[in-house]
Amino acid sequence: MLYAIRELFETRILRDAHDKDEDKARHGRRLATAALLFEMSRADFKVSAEERRHVEMLVQDTFDLSAEETAELLSLAEEEAEEATSLFQFTSLINEHFDAHEKVEVVELLWRVAYADGRLDKYEEHLVRNVAELIHVPHREFMKAKHRVAGIR
Repeated sequence: MLYAIRELFETRILRDAHDKDEDKARHGRRLATAALLFEMSRADFKVSAEERRHVEMLVQDTFDLSAEETAELLSLAEEEAEEATSLFQFTSLINEHFDAHEKVEVVELLWRVAYADGRLDKYEEHLVRNVAELIHVPHREFMKAKHRVAGIR
């Protein structure tokens, strides 16, 4: 399954990264975060229908995907998350291809999923913290992203 996500990443993302249209390139690189968003939705061991809809909405809106592309990507992400033994397979792709700003955007999206049900579970916070460390997001940026999402100034 990692092969399927890597293949999607390489065919869609790297192809788009060479596209002259910067918006398309950015869109393509962000597709790699879908697996982490799904992982976040199940971090507290309960995936509610509300959280699932929130992840779908975030993926579709943030990445500007069609309903079909969203369903396909989330299906792959769900399968991969079920088989994953660590976050490395997801974070290594992000480290290879994302700049510092894009990494902070990934952390902010993870916070959005964590707060989707209106509360922050300790396992959700732990997962965001781990991902932020693995993709080398400074603690200050990690906290700023959390505060933006939680509405704290």
